[in-house]
Amino acid sequence: MSVQTEEETFTLEEILAVVKTSNRLVLWNDETNTFDHVIHCLMKHLQYSERQAEQIAWKVHNEGKCTVLEGSYTEMEIYRKILKSEGLSVSVE
Repeated sequence: MSVQTEEETFTLEEILAVVKTSNRLVLWNDETNTFDHVIHCLMKHLQYSERQAEQIAWKVHNEGKCTVLEGSYTEMEIYRKILKSEGLSVSVE
């Protein structure tokens, strides 16, 4: 009786992202989304107050990006997918 196993490979970046205790969800500036849409998404999915969401939107507009959440890689990846489905430009660092 023989058992076949499938070999799985990971990049160094993938390994370090999982091992790292804290990862950041970064919202990037783009020319597509309106302030209102960004604010709405931050309030709906990340439970920011309207004032906090507005401040984040202005920071993204002026500085090009802003960290909007920190946590485990898995958690940040879930939120990245949610915000990306809303059309926002986000990444996990």
